Amino acid sequence: MTVTGPRGSYDAVLLVSFGGPEGPDDVVPYLENVTRGRGIPRERLVEVGAHYTFFGGVSPINAQTRALLDAIRADLGDAGLELPVYWGNRNWHPYLADTLRTMRDDGITSAACFVTSAYSSYSGCRQYRENLYDAVGEVESDGRGPAPRLDKLRHYFDHPGFVDTMADHVVDAVGRLGVAAPRLVFTTHSIPLSAAATSGPSGDAYVAQHLEVARLLHERAARRAPVAADWDLVYQSRSGAPHIPWLEPDISDHLSALRADGADGAVIVPLGFVSDHMEVLWDLDTVALDHARSIGLPAVRAATVGTDPRFVAVVRDLVLERVGRSTAQALSVLGPSHDVCPAACCPNPRGERPALCGAEPVEG
Repeated sequence: MTVTGPRGSYDAVLLVSFGGPEGPDDVVPYLENVTRGRGIPRERLVEVGAHYTFFGGVSPINAQTRALLDAIRADLGDAGLELPVYWGNRNWHPYLADTLRTMRDDGITSAACFVTSAYSSYSGCRQYRENLYDAVGEVESDGRGPAPRLDKLRHYFDHPGFVDTMADHVVDAVGRLGVAAPRLVFTTHSIPLSAAATSGPSGDAYVAQHLEVARLLHERAARRAPVAADWDLVYQSRSGAPHIPWLEPDISDHLSALRADGADGAVIVPLGFVSDHMEVLWDLDTVALDHARSIGLPAVRAATVGTDPRFVAVVRDLVLERVGRSTAQALSVLGPSHDVCPAACCPNPRGERPALCGAEPVEG
């Protein structure tokens, strides 16, 4: 089946994710894929790999992506949109190039790409676009025909299906904590200050988008649950060299500051992530919550959106929006994000590389 509208058509959806190891022997090769070109020594990769060893050498992200894949297929089918949905990863099996070969051999000519990263940044957007470019080149190098045309669906950080789902999870977490007026501590992946400054078409989009979602979530939660009037945006999962400045404060440092200020408790809200993958299970549930316990600060973590039906339906909504069959929905003052990334958007910090799904030409 093809989904057609006044602005175009697609005959498939491609779910694009990060990928993760599925056994102990996969961990270091996976981390080598993630960090390729960054000069990180193997000893450091082994050290980081211990986080995965704690969970049996298996990242939860692939199982979670499979669940999302099944949910998207069911949602589209229930809506009468019998689009095939494929799945490809940046850093582990199934790799994007392998999936694109399957799509080509299945006769797919065009696909709308849903990336499991909701915000603007190099690592959260352009790097995926570079990977799509590389995968298309790899597929077409065999001379067996063109890869499908790929269009990346827009950022969805302020889509109601994302925000309203997270708001419910915040309210649930407040109830589980059971203290008088907990502070909402919104957390996302830290990135270098230089990458944050160049994110989005005119810069500083990464922080601005997270601040808007945090404001929306606090506003919605405060209507339904007793929360502190003030809230915070903090960062986690820093992985860069110590001399390079990254976004701060770190979540554990911030929890210590809250305890010193006499906060009643904290609800940690992972608004920067769409599933309970390693950065959530290790950096929040293991490191941050253990730290909160050690300093005597009551704290719980709110759930991510996962496969909540409202979030799953965002994919369908964005596809219909892209072909011109529905109106763009955005709750923040920033408005709906762009469909096509501008040429200067979220530049590669290590030098220019071609990328798909943007306004810049992609010819080598």
